[in-house]
Amino acid sequence: MNAMTDITMRAHANSAASGAGAVSLSVLVPFYRDDPRALLDALAPLERRAGDVEIILHDDGEPDPALNDAVCAHLETLDIPVRLLTSLRNRGRAAGRNLLADQARGAWLLYLDADMIPADDAFLDRYRAIIEDDTADAVFGGYETSWPDHPELQLHAALSRASDQHDAASRAVIGATAFCSSNILVRASVMRACPYDDGFTGWGWEDVDWAVSAAQRFQLAHIDNPASHDGLQPAEILLEKFRDGAGNFKRLLVRHPELATLPGARAARTLKSVPGQQVLRGVWAWICKSETLPLRARTLALKLWRASWTAEVI
Repeated sequence: MNAMTDITMRAHANSAASGAGAVSLSVLVPFYRDDPRALLDALAPLERRAGDVEIILHDDGEPDPALNDAVCAHLETLDIPVRLLTSLRNRGRAAGRNLLADQARGAWLLYLDADMIPADDAFLDRYRAIIEDDTADAVFGGYETSWPDHPELQLHAALSRASDQHDAASRAVIGATAFCSSNILVRASVMRACPYDDGFTGWGWEDVDWAVSAAQRFQLAHIDNPASHDGLQPAEILLEKFRDGAGNFKRLLVRHPELATLPGARAARTLKSVPGQQVLRGVWAWICKSETLPLRARTLALKLWRASWTAEVI
């Protein structure tokens, strides 16, 4: 693992965590400005029934001290073992997940994003069955996106449903590139042998890189065990993330040249020869932000925006 010992970190644990016994499964929840308290409340009854599960949170860089304080206070109300790690400066998504794996005691790790909620009460039971079956080294359970009432969030919901929300059979056809770090069960030994590449900074693609790398050495699988994705964001934030994620996509293609056939890479190569990118980006951004236009047109404009920025770096 990449220890990153140069970054100071402080830890907080509730009284249940201090007396925790044997652990077979560690639930790992990284967050950065997202509030994990609803996820904790959803996991609490599942953990009580299991009895051998720990939960570890990681606040990556304490961007919101008030949120950090609120999470610490919430931990004290829970009767399940929970620890909160707080980095005093930002490590990044990849390094943060490696830190969580380093701190975990379970033989199996379950990564959940802070804005996810298990779909039902059998969520951990399904993963327990995978552990007992012992035929896969990592599995992706998938996710669902509920349709928001707020118009400013509907573009994100439409994109998620069109691009990422698939059942296990469909994801199995796609393979490792269909993995998302928001809901992954993985052996701790696999994470020690194949950690996330902390050369990915900012937003995007570190989970695909990890899955493609891990699939070369271990058995990856897809199952239907979704969590609900509630952390939808407005168009302005999506545009910013997709612009800033272009460098990470380039790193992904450099590390895995075979992924040059991905739709995003093909679209970027096509747009690279099209003049007037700055003007076109302005048009695409306007379409994305216009809540009166059809969602299909707005989703296409967002994909073109992402491909245009990628074209600048590949």
